Amino acid sequence: MSGNTFGKIFSFTTFGESHGPSLGVVVDGVPPGLNFSLKDLQNELDRRAPGRIAGTTSRAEPDQAEVLSGIFNEKTLGTPIAVVITNVGQKSEDYNSLKDEFRPGHADKTTLLKYGIRDHRGGGRSSGRETLSRVIAGYFAGLIVPEIRVFAFINQLGPYKAKDKNPIEFSLNTDPFTFPFAEKREEIIQYLLDLKKTGQSVGGKISVIVDNCPAGLGEPVFDKLKADFAKAFLSIGSCVSFSYGLGEEMVEKLGSEISTDSSNFGGMEGGISSGERIFMECAFKPPSTIGEKAKLGRHDPCILPRVIPVVESMALVVLADHYLRQKAYANKYSI
Repeated sequence: MSGNTFGKIFSFTTFGESHGPSLGVVVDGVPPGLNFSLKDLQNELDRRAPGRIAGTTSRAEPDQAEVLSGIFNEKTLGTPIAVVITNVGQKSEDYNSLKDEFRPGHADKTTLLKYGIRDHRGGGRSSGRETLSRVIAGYFAGLIVPEIRVFAFINQLGPYKAKDKNPIEFSLNTDPFTFPFAEKREEIIQYLLDLKKTGQSVGGKISVIVDNCPAGLGEPVFDKLKADFAKAFLSIGSCVSFSYGLGEEMVEKLGSEISTDSSNFGGMEGGISSGERIFMECAFKPPSTIGEKAKLGRHDPCILPRVIPVVESMALVVLADHYLRQKAYANKYSI
């Protein structure tokens, strides 16, 4: 197995390198007859595109999606859906110095150790640009489970922390930072601009909330819903940890404290969704490219604002896959 495919019934395979001719994805398992909108797909891609948020990278990459198969008359055909995005605006010469240099925290060294060859331009296959393929897959996953609402937001960016990382009520935030404190927006932007100016970087945490998830998704042993969420999120390049419910706070509490409230378990018990709200949290490291290399203007001082749609997409692909698996199980046994 090459490790380029995720999912079982709903699955997707990503391909391409950061500075190659193009990147893309083949999505399989999408039922026929679902309404498709290229505009809506493009809107999702635009959310993670570089060059749109002050204080992040200044790269300009349009990331225009071209659908090659699986769609006809704005409907899904039930056949594999291939979508490709042509790479433009690469500055491969910026990476000439990295031909014989390994960046700590990146996959430069480990890729060479594994394959004996690597594309040093922009990280090659391990580049963050691969995540645009995940966003495409997430769009199609959303067509399968339109009633499930997935919302991710930054609950910590460096020293800035949200007062409530799992609010009972919330509204979709049109602010591209997706941070709960609107009054801190300009301060956060200046903080990121200062980091960029000095070649520094910062990490943080993202809350993931899933509402209207049906009960019964997930398997009781190896394919637990929580396990597939963990794999989905930790497969994102800079993600360093995953938790759900109370997470690590569990170790500080007694059994009598946690057993009285099912919400402590984050909407998943025994690896299966309970029908309650699912709450998860992911931590992301600071970008490893710092100093003079970062000052060239081609790197993010913080990836959190741009990773939000990627996190939401990975949550959706897990949910869509398990939804189809549960539907197949129910049909087989006439539940």
